Amino acid sequence: MRRLLLEATNAGRRRTVRTATRELGTRLQELLTGVRLLKQRRAHHQPAVPPGLVGLLRQIDGCQARDLAERSRLDPSTVSRAVATLVADGLVERTADPDDRRASRLTLTEAGRTALADTEDWYGRVLAGALADWTPDEVTAFSVALGRFTRDLEVALAHHDNLEDAR
Repeated sequence: MRRLLLEATNAGRRRTVRTATRELGTRLQELLTGVRLLKQRRAHHQPAVPPGLVGLLRQIDGCQARDLAERSRLDPSTVSRAVATLVADGLVERTADPDDRRASRLTLTEAGRTALADTEDWYGRVLAGALADWTPDEVTAFSVALGRFTRDLEVALAHHDNLEDAR
């Protein structure tokens, strides 16, 4: 890992920020393609949870749909349709909210917990295979850097006046 960091540092010194940013953009496009392919493969091997809804399932813990929309940073109508799919598939159930009878709380069913656990196990196996040649320090460094990048990107987008320009 140190060697990789040293190589990256030396390479970074030779490049302008603009060049490095362009290269990062290319790497991100490649990552998004990889994520799309991963989701497609998972849909074939682990069809119990519809593609794109794994993240929502992870966040359901007795919350209301509006809370889920805020947490996931998705439009409430998108979350509403996703929840309807999860309920119809028997993965989530709605129960009356004891504090607000007009609202409902979302909880995972036993089938939902099983499907989520199976899906997470599948992702774990795929990632373990992809990272088989990495050291634990490399995996940790990548995870930390990716987390920092994600947080910084969210902050940058939150403060950007025109999100179309941010694309």
